[in-house]
Amino acid sequence: MSDYELDPLPYDYDALEPHVSEQVLTWHHDTHHQGYVDGWNTAEDDLAENREAGEFGDSGSAIRSVTHNSSGHILHSLFWQNMSPEGGDEPSGDLRERIEEDFGSYEAWKGEFEAAASDASGWALLVYDSFAGRLRNVVVDKHDQGAIWGGHPILALDVWEHSYYYDYGPARGDFVDAFFEVVDWEEPADRYDTAVDRFE
Repeated sequence: MSDYELDPLPYDYDALEPHVSEQVLTWHHDTHHQGYVDGWNTAEDDLAENREAGEFGDSGSAIRSVTHNSSGHILHSLFWQNMSPEGGDEPSGDLRERIEEDFGSYEAWKGEFEAAASDASGWALLVYDSFAGRLRNVVVDKHDQGAIWGGHPILALDVWEHSYYYDYGPARGDFVDAFFEVVDWEEPADRYDTAVDRFE
């Protein structure tokens, strides 16, 4: 049996209010995120059973389920870690310098990231592109459509409707603004340093 598990939130369910409500965090983490963990475990078990039986008729759909659900789990885990009650600052240090180098300015990066969030049917990501050796904003639909091979997520913003509609209705832009009130750049900075140390 596969045993991927859902970690608890790194803060209380009401810790991000008023920007993200306790109700949304509860539903989002305990129901939606748990569903991706369960889906990943089920798909891995199906693949293992198919290998043992030597029957692969439904393995293609199980493989697709692994990529969808594992990506959902990984990105949600990153999303929770990218926020905190102490957030709302701007990046500093090496990550700030790299953002300014690759995008021209923090403001230019933020404007482009907000455009990605507006266009996505899933996620807006800041990734380190290990192939090109630079930071990029990426529009990812669902959890795994539009990802860059060799792209290592640095910052993740979930713009599926379940992440904001209860709090903001159709005003996705207001939710994106609220995200910047709780984004905590310490964890993305650590991820950036790890990626650069490995690939540069």
